[in-house]
Amino acid sequence: MTVTNQSAPTPSAALRPWIADISVLTVAGFGQRPFTHLPDTATALVFRTTAAGRSDLLVMGPRTRASYRTGKDVPFCLKVRIRPGRARPLLGVPVGELADRVVPLGELWGGSADRLAHELAHLGPDPALVLEHLEAELLARLTTRTPADLLRSDLLHTATQALTTRAHQRPERVPALAERLGVSERHLRTLFTDGVGLSPKHLARIERVRSVLARRPGRRHWAQLATESGYYDQSHMTADFHDVMGAPPQAFHAGHRPPAQPC
Repeated sequence: MTVTNQSAPTPSAALRPWIADISVLTVAGFGQRPFTHLPDTATALVFRTTAAGRSDLLVMGPRTRASYRTGKDVPFCLKVRIRPGRARPLLGVPVGELADRVVPLGELWGGSADRLAHELAHLGPDPALVLEHLEAELLARLTTRTPADLLRSDLLHTATQALTTRAHQRPERVPALAERLGVSERHLRTLFTDGVGLSPKHLARIERVRSVLARRPGRRHWAQLATESGYYDQSHMTADFHDVMGAPPQAFHAGHRPPAQPC
């Protein structure tokens, strides 16, 4: 299997507050080699072409657990990860409906998504052109949102940042966060379900696991890694990681992972 990471274009200044990152991949000779889909608090918009010549324009909702797949050749794939809390105004649907799902964008936007997919299919594997067309559609949809929609998205973005594990900074506790934002915990949970697709505690849990994945043990002791990733102790990290990734952290980093299933 060959996976090529192409140079990805950057989002325009207007969309930079909305887009977490953009990646461009070419996957060839996949065969039966396993591929890991990591848990993710972000929602993603994906345009891809297959070896059979088909084009897909998809939405990937937040993923609460890792999945292990055997894949297929993908000559071109551009993935736009939308910052947690920012997807609702861009996509126009409650993000809770998308959690742990991959759906054609046409199911959300109807004919306009089908027309966009048709346009993208005729651009060829040009990341900058594909992104330009996607951005134009996303920006047009943002102009139809009310100030209240945008304010809710700003609040959720602030909240998700506060719940994310960072170097030398433990995530904020949900009760304290709700009080700081001037909302009840119940209302904050409702906003999260609608705009993030996860509860505040579930988002914080996934972000802790992603922190362990990003840091990797190296020469660190596992207990130190647990503390740096926002856990109470090593056993707390091991239990959370095993539940989300399907294997304990030590086994996962050693390559002992659940068997891959066909896509």
